[in-house]
Amino acid sequence: MSQVPENLLYTKTHEWVRQENDDTLTVGMTDNAQSLLGDVSQVTLPKINSTLKAGAHCCTVESVKAATDIYAPVDGKVIAINPALKENAKGINSDPYGKGWLFKIKPSKEVITERFLDAKAYKKIEL
Repeated sequence: MSQVPENLLYTKTHEWVRQENDDTLTVGMTDNAQSLLGDVSQVTLPKINSTLKAGAHCCTVESVKAATDIYAPVDGKVIAINPALKENAKGINSDPYGKGWLFKIKPSKEVITERFLDAKAYKKIEL
């Protein structure tokens, strides 16, 4: 069984979301999704200051087996990307909820947390 931290929110498309104290969101790929993908070899991240639409493709995570799309959890502007993933994308495999985070987004409107899944609900839809 994969890790599903209780302090995070989740999407049906297997992204995790952490609300930060400055009202930004940190986004990553769930442990379940990365384990099915296998050894990550490359990540294509969104550009800093790019505007994302909720549900739209914003980056790609590739392994030797396959590639998967990552979708924006909310409308907003990308304020940071994880530079460590450019050098070593395997951080997604080894620490998906820590060093393997993908990007940070500043939502353009209030985040409605009810649109996300909590850990209990996400466990029910794991792949």
